[in-house]
Amino acid sequence: MELSSYWLLFFTAAIAINISPGPDMIYIISRTVAQGRKAGIASTLGLSSGALVYVFATALGLSALLSTSLIAFNILKYTGAAYLIYLGIKSLRSKGATFDIPVQENAISTPWKAFRQGVLVDILNPKVAIFFMAFLPQFVRPELGRTSTQLIALGVLVILIAIVIESLIVLTAAQTTNFLRKNRQFSVWLDRILGSVLIGLGLRLALIE
Repeated sequence: MELSSYWLLFFTAAIAINISPGPDMIYIISRTVAQGRKAGIASTLGLSSGALVYVFATALGLSALLSTSLIAFNILKYTGAAYLIYLGIKSLRSKGATFDIPVQENAISTPWKAFRQGVLVDILNPKVAIFFMAFLPQFVRPELGRTSTQLIALGVLVILIAIVIESLIVLTAAQTTNFLRKNRQFSVWLDRILGSVLIGLGLRLALIE
């Protein structure tokens, strides 16, 4: 395959994967709607950081372990599902302070907290490991050097593409929902939506096989 065709195929596939609706996209949109642009961007960076862990894990062979060990896969899967459901329950029990902009700036809800949660959401999703294990090796070329180095480089490129696409989605979501967040009466309902989405994602993760 020509080098130009190789990169065209890789970037086309990476962009297509990142613009396809999935748990990560739903998560960042929900965070943005619920808590604003900063939380959305922080969640995007958190998810990307969590994905980066699996990029290195792929290079080290951990992804292969998860794909062959049902016990390891299930432990990570159910831990991740429980964490998402926990976050969802917290949002359902919220009284709407999450969307009060002055409150958002203090310790109750910060971009750093959104970042940490995003990291955990991706790290505790074994499907991320399986994705990188299945996708990245297809673009490894022996003549380009060590396999592990190529896997890391390709994985980082996929993540950078995801950051750009998801950031644009966050900015769009923040712009279209900003007028709702300024109205206090919507805050409780937005929290309920976020909580329901998180619980739904947790149940979806728990039921995947």
